[in-house]
Amino acid sequence: MASEVIEIDPTTLDPKRWKALGVIAIAQLMVVLDASIVNLALPSAKRALHISNANQQWVITAYTLAFGGLLLLGGRIADYVGRKKVFIIGLLGFAAASALGGISPSAGWLFAARALQGAFGALLAPAALSLITVNFVLPKERAKAFGVFGAIAGGGAAIGLLLGGVLTQYFSWRWCLGVNVPIAILAALLAIPYVTESKASGSHSYDLPGALTATFGLLSLVYGFTKAALDGWGSSVTLTFFGIAIVLLVGFVLIELRTKSPLLPMRVLLERNRGGSYLASLIVGSGLFAMFLFLGLYLQVILGYSPVKAGFAFLPFSITIILTAGLAANLLPKIGPRPLMVTGLFFAAAGLLYLTRITPLTSYATHVLPAMMVMSFGMALVFIPLSTTALHDVGHDDAGVASALINTSQQVGGSLGTALLNTIAATATSSYAVGHTSLGKMLMPFALTHGYTNAFKAGAALLALAGVVIFFTIRVGKESLVEADEIAHLG
Repeated sequence: MASEVIEIDPTTLDPKRWKALGVIAIAQLMVVLDASIVNLALPSAKRALHISNANQQWVITAYTLAFGGLLLLGGRIADYVGRKKVFIIGLLGFAAASALGGISPSAGWLFAARALQGAFGALLAPAALSLITVNFVLPKERAKAFGVFGAIAGGGAAIGLLLGGVLTQYFSWRWCLGVNVPIAILAALLAIPYVTESKASGSHSYDLPGALTATFGLLSLVYGFTKAALDGWGSSVTLTFFGIAIVLLVGFVLIELRTKSPLLPMRVLLERNRGGSYLASLIVGSGLFAMFLFLGLYLQVILGYSPVKAGFAFLPFSITIILTAGLAANLLPKIGPRPLMVTGLFFAAAGLLYLTRITPLTSYATHVLPAMMVMSFGMALVFIPLSTTALHDVGHDDAGVASALINTSQQVGGSLGTALLNTIAATATSSYAVGHTSLGKMLMPFALTHGYTNAFKAGAALLALAGVVIFFTIRVGKESLVEADEIAHLG
């Protein structure tokens, strides 16, 4: 079969593709940063806008829910309208939404601006990844391009924490949003000469019922987890939101099976390797987001780190991801994606389990840093092959929606994981506090840390589960991965 592969004439390749990758990298870094940059700004924004403890999570989840819930629709819009055009529209809209968030006079305004950022991010992110897919057709070049993309995806969240700490401490929390404006405008201006337009053929209709049922179904599910932390798993309000979520998400599946132009074509999802990749990506997002959330709280609330110091504490995670991403890109065509990902998830789960040993009396150097480096080494082995298998053998017309599913699964997983593991942490903290009143002034530090470590245990279990999913679903090997890509994109 390999003999049937059509050779590529190098003169037919887009000569601007590497410059375009630079522009796409800037945009993707901005989107990834924004999911975490406000974490360290949250205490300051909370004081300034009088945001209650119960509502503070919406600064994060308003963004991730809008982003994850609308990504599939954004991918389809990019396919049909034009990926370059939608990429630029997404950048300019993201800049406008960021500016609105930066001048927020109230909590409601900030939540709405964050949701608007997520909506424009849902246009921007799938357009960016699908531009890589259609412009880098040589397997070796695609591996390098995904290496850049994977390093950004893996290290961007930790860099966001660092930047958020610096901006909050030395300028204002508002600059954590305002900093996006010049970056997005610069990327949009560079995209005009360097990014080449591409679009899908066929029927240009949009599945709005599917988009609405998916988005509101996920919103109801996350809100159900949130209410479980406050009112208990068995409360009528909690169960009501879970019930609404089930109805809407089942309705989404039925709509996708029957509509002529589905938001999520089953041919994209049900191919074994792609489906396994999306499921694993969702589970990884659930476990990984917990590390950033609860470790950030531990560093600031328990160890008393300043925003900048906490941001710098996450820097080794980013550095290790970036350094290891090159190794992963080189190993991928030699040993295939499954061994890399299973090994990486084993390391990541082990690192998260090591974090369960922290107490209010342990130090960053002995307990946090080693765990963080083991985790980041493992995750670097996962991100690049996961992006590759998730787009394995996908048709040109489905490049946008397949790309969107990668981000969708990560963001939805992050939203669900944050809500679920926050519930686990809150429950464990309350139980510990009731049974250890003799600790006196140290009661709350120990109780909170106990909650964080329980969340880390659950997160480690999720990462291990993702490894099991990869082991049993990914069948594409190094030879067929390269061959299928060549046939799909060249033949």
